[in-house]
Amino acid sequence: MTEVLELAKRLMAAESVTPATGSVFDRMEAMLAPLGFEVTRFTRGDGADGTPEAPVENLFAIRKGPEGSKHFAFAGHLDVVPPGGGWASDAFEPEVRGEFLYGRGAVDMKGSIACMVDAVAHVPADAGTISFIITGDEEGPALHGTRALIDFMREAGHQPDLCLVGEPTSVNRLGDMMKIGRRGSVNIWLEVEGTQGHVAYPHLADNPIPKLVAMLAELDALVLDEGNDWFQPSNLEITDLEVGNMAHNVIPEKAEARISIRFNDTHSGASLSEKVGAIAEKHGGVAKPIISGEPFLTPPGEFSDIIARAVKAETGIDPEPSTTGGTSDARFLRAVCPVIEFGLVNATMHKRDEAVAIEDLSTLSRIYARIAKDALT
Repeated sequence: MTEVLELAKRLMAAESVTPATGSVFDRMEAMLAPLGFEVTRFTRGDGADGTPEAPVENLFAIRKGPEGSKHFAFAGHLDVVPPGGGWASDAFEPEVRGEFLYGRGAVDMKGSIACMVDAVAHVPADAGTISFIITGDEEGPALHGTRALIDFMREAGHQPDLCLVGEPTSVNRLGDMMKIGRRGSVNIWLEVEGTQGHVAYPHLADNPIPKLVAMLAELDALVLDEGNDWFQPSNLEITDLEVGNMAHNVIPEKAEARISIRFNDTHSGASLSEKVGAIAEKHGGVAKPIISGEPFLTPPGEFSDIIARAVKAETGIDPEPSTTGGTSDARFLRAVCPVIEFGLVNATMHKRDEAVAIEDLSTLSRIYARIAKDALT
C-alpha cells in the first residue's frame, strides 16, 4: 500500500490543470522507465502543429513481451480540472487525513494511474506486451490528446488487443460499476438573424427572439428515442440563451442559443445535427454543430468477464456493466481495440476536497494486476 500511495502523491503534487505539460509527465516517465518501459513523449498544439490551442503533452510507453504475445493497454489522463477555492488543504499538496488521501486528481484520475503503474510492477515482463496511453488533454477540448496518441500508435505499429481506461467508474464502493460504453455528445449553436429597430415601430424591424423561442420549443419537445437494452434514452438540453440587448426600447438584430445532446447508438452525431439543422432552418435560423464523440459499446463478453473476475476476487462484488455518465477518451480508443473503463469511486471527482480511500488504491492496484495478467494469457 505504501508504494502505490507514494506514486499517487507524487503525481498529484505536480500541478497539471488542463492542458497538462512538463513536470507531471517527468514524474510519470521516471516511474515507468525503471520498470522496463520505453517512453515516448510529444507535444501538439500552439505552434507544434500550427494550431492556436495551448500545448498538450502526451506520453506513450511500452514494455514489449515475447514475439507474438498479446498486447494489453492502460489508458488515462494526467490533466485535471481547476481546483477552485475553499479547500481544507492545498489542492496540489496531497494530504493524508484519516483513511483518505486528499488533493486534485485523487480519483480523476492520477490515483488510478498510480494503481496502473504499481500493478505492472507485479506483472512479469515475459507475460506479454503492456503499454500506457497517457494524455494531458482529456478534461479540455481533447483535440490534441488521445487522438494524436492513436495516430502515433498506428504509425509505430503498436496495436493493443484490449484497452482499459482508468476513469472513476465506481459509484458507492470500489468495483460496483464498469463502463462498457458511452453515449455520444454533440453541442449545437443556434442563431437567428433579425433587423434591429425601435420597439415603437416594429413594422420597420424584424425581431429574431420569437423565432428562436419557437425553434427551442420545438427542439425541447422532441422525443429522440426510448432507449434500448444498454443505453438510456437520448436527451436534448438547452444550455444557453443569449441576446445581449442592453436597451429596453430596441428590437435586437440577433438571438442565439446553445443545445447539448447526449445520444445513444440509435443515432449518430451527423444525423442529429441534420435533424436540428432542419428545425433551425424552418424557423429562419442556422445550426452550427460540434460533435464531441459518437456512442460506442463493447458488448459483454471476454473482456468484461476478465474485469468482473478480478473485481470479484479482490472485493467480493460483481461490477454492473453500464453506459451511463459523460464522455471520456474511450470514445476515441474504441476505434483501436475493445475498450472498457474501470476505476475508483467517483463521488468527489471535480469537487472541492477531492479524495480517495487509501485502501482503495491498494485494492485497485491488485485488481489491475489481475486484469493485465488475465488479458495477456
